[in-house]
Amino acid sequence: MAWPLRIVRQKTERVLCFALLLALAVYTAACAAASRPPDAAGPRSSEPVYATLTDRAERRETALTAWANLTGSQGISNAPQPELQAITATLKSIPPLNPPLYLPKVGAAQVMTEEETREALRRFITDQIALIGAEPQQLSLVLRTDLADGTKKAKYEQHPFRYPLRGGYGQLEISFAPDRRILQINSTCIPGVEQLERTRVGPTPRLNAEQVATNLVGRSFTYTNTSGNQQTYTVAGVDEINVRELVIYPLVRAGEPSVLELHRAWEIVIGDGLSALTIYFDTLTNKIIAANATPQT
Repeated sequence: MAWPLRIVRQKTERVLCFALLLALAVYTAACAAASRPPDAAGPRSSEPVYATLTDRAERRETALTAWANLTGSQGISNAPQPELQAITATLKSIPPLNPPLYLPKVGAAQVMTEEETREALRRFITDQIALIGAEPQQLSLVLRTDLADGTKKAKYEQHPFRYPLRGGYGQLEISFAPDRRILQINSTCIPGVEQLERTRVGPTPRLNAEQVATNLVGRSFTYTNTSGNQQTYTVAGVDEINVRELVIYPLVRAGEPSVLELHRAWEIVIGDGLSALTIYFDTLTNKIIAANATPQT
């Protein structure tokens, strides 16, 4: 049956009107979502508060494969496994080896110059990123010394983030002999920085440096003194409080030993001289999360 032209027009107008109203509703909802202010309650419980690094079997397998490749390339068969750091799976120590590992040879002379030694170290680090846990461009040589027993040592600091690492992390030490024999390697570097950089490394600090110093007065914390004894200290109003800088302080998550949390914290020195104490004040919780008997630099 054919509809009269007037009824067809009415139906067409109704359809068009409905389509326009639907489009307007979708547009309004999109605008509201785009302009909605941040949730005043803060991040949802399902969102990570800190950037975290979790112990992964794949990371350890990668490190052990790299170790097997390193020892095999230098003619060492069936080398015992090295000791790896928890969570990061970087080298904690290497076992005695026969024959030993060697740094790459740089230069024609039997004994390398200091410049050649540093280049040999750089090449070794570049080739062993999986065992060290840091890209060469993240590492800065902070110490190259010769000890009284003839052992040579190189110490590097990792700078993967905007703020320096503390808590014993981000350190690489390589000990070796004058003939290039590698004696020991220890790395507390943080691997997988590219993924971590895409996660918040702590929120924007709630308190500025002056407010933090005021907030500390009257607070108590425990630390281990140079004799290895636990001590409690209460910050007094007369104490010299030097809020130094923001740092990244990795901590193993409470109750989850396989998870490392990267806390952004204020590094604060209380007092001066030999009696000075260094504490770390979390920017999220406004709590002291660590304390040391001597200042860290």
